[in-house]
Amino acid sequence: MKDGHPTEHQARGLWLGTLGVLIFALTLPMTRLAVGPVEAPQLPPLFVTAGRAAGAGLLSLAYLWLTHARRPQPSEWPLFGISALGTVLGFPLFLALALREVPSMHAAVVTGILPLGTAAVAAWALGQRASLGFWACAVLGCGLVMAFALHEGGGQMVQADGWLLLAILSASIGYVAGAKLSATWPAEHVICWVLVLSLPLTLPAALWTWPTAPASAAAWGGFAYVTVFSMWLGFFAWYRGLALGGTLRVSQVQLIQPFAALLLAVPVLGEPLQASTVAFSLAIIGVVLVGKRMPVGAPSAARKDS
Repeated sequence: MKDGHPTEHQARGLWLGTLGVLIFALTLPMTRLAVGPVEAPQLPPLFVTAGRAAGAGLLSLAYLWLTHARRPQPSEWPLFGISALGTVLGFPLFLALALREVPSMHAAVVTGILPLGTAAVAAWALGQRASLGFWACAVLGCGLVMAFALHEGGGQMVQADGWLLLAILSASIGYVAGAKLSATWPAEHVICWVLVLSLPLTLPAALWTWPTAPASAAAWGGFAYVTVFSMWLGFFAWYRGLALGGTLRVSQVQLIQPFAALLLAVPVLGEPLQASTVAFSLAIIGVVLVGKRMPVGAPSAARKDS
């Protein structure tokens, strides 16, 4: 492992994984830029959701044609559908609705428990027996998120926090479905087919919700970013990094995503970086790091056979 190709593959995988995480970290401030705050709205959240997926779907259609990708079998459609509902529709929509009401830094802290949420859904869906320590970290992470939301909301949660929790749940379910497909498919083809199969819904929705009011160039720039990078190329770098460097090793890079989103929101949106926001973010990152090290057993026989 210290000489030859394995080390080179691991290094390349880590760099690609880091690139993917940085691309995803910019999703929050760029989505906020696209939709704008309540007092100065820009592009409608429904258009940002459908438009980014439709644009990425058209790019995926060209990519699949150029790479001569095989078509999904009918038995695979349900998993593709679940992945689409979670990653193409649910997560972007709930995130856009939340970012109309709260700063991207707020969303970065709350969505910091996404890795634990994904692991929890995977443990349930795949029949894996997670340890008591893992579930304790999951509960503690959720508790920290709730405490942060209450702190920021002056003692009560706001509607945006509910949208963010739904975004986390949607992404977790979508990621697990995509991971199951990636066991027999090239990872890049999975996200491309998910986007292409969503086109009959996302393309008409994008045209129907096309903004009637003018929006700033910055808002359209944010929309372009989440279309090309967040919804498409980011997955290429992330999935390829996992394949080259190993899932266990490269997935640890995801721990920097919430903090990277906080820092990137400063130059992109000019949001002030509060000490309490940094403290909660670091605490959640610490809990996720400990939780990811907790043992998760093999799938049970009942789920294996199903």
